[in-house]
Amino acid sequence: MSANDPFGARLRRAMDERGPLCVGIDPHASLLAAWGLDDDVKGLERFSRTVVEAIADRVAVVKPQSAFFERFGSRGVAVLERTVEETRAAGALVVMDAKRGDIGSTMAGYAEAFLHKDAPLFSDALTVSPYLGYGSLAPAVELARENGAGLFVLALTSNPEGPEVQHAVRADGRTVAATVLAHLAAENAGAEPLGSFGAVVGATVGDLSSYDLAINGPLLAPGVGAQGATPADLPAVFGRAVGNVVPNVSRGVLRHGPDTAALRAATAEFAREIRAAVAGV
Repeated sequence: MSANDPFGARLRRAMDERGPLCVGIDPHASLLAAWGLDDDVKGLERFSRTVVEAIADRVAVVKPQSAFFERFGSRGVAVLERTVEETRAAGALVVMDAKRGDIGSTMAGYAEAFLHKDAPLFSDALTVSPYLGYGSLAPAVELARENGAGLFVLALTSNPEGPEVQHAVRADGRTVAATVLAHLAAENAGAEPLGSFGAVVGATVGDLSSYDLAINGPLLAPGVGAQGATPADLPAVFGRAVGNVVPNVSRGVLRHGPDTAALRAATAEFAREIRAAVAGV
């Protein structure tokens, strides 16, 4: 398998070889302080480089949160560029957590920034918001296909404000979230071994039995660790789709820094627990 293969195929291979764990890089001010770092670009770079050096050679996916880099302006974005480059060089896939969503040429611009192979911030996949209508994502879908990248589309998020939009019922009787999932299933139709267009589905959202999560694509699942969900919860939440779940852990790992050995140990323990939880499903 080569770097030119579609994101879904590369993700499936990475999950099979390294396990499905995704570790977030979320250098917000409180974590920098907990590590004894200043809330400035120097602290940001030390934090990010430490995480990459500790875990990027052993996890399937690393997910930088763009906002925590952007808040430092151009120098923070430069750190993000290096973080992406060094993470991919270590063998992990990069999911850029930027949650972009717009229309027309503006959406195309966001797509160019993160999904074009020649872009400094080119990532293996990008989180996007479909709440200007799923069709507004077309420029990102098209560019992702052209460049072997993927998308993770917000569908059933764990924030308390999400249900007022995501659980709203359309005229055809389907919820908005179910409509998003159906669009993704269509994008992934016929893809093997896994489609490149995934959904963001929180591990803490509760009973999902009324939703069809079999979209032939990955399910990025934030909420494991500090937000309350455990690896053991995953089969009950995701059912038979759990084999395509990419559980995201951020603070549950990052709080063990800046000690590299402690970061690696926490990562290994989450990976072990996740493998054990999904093995029998």
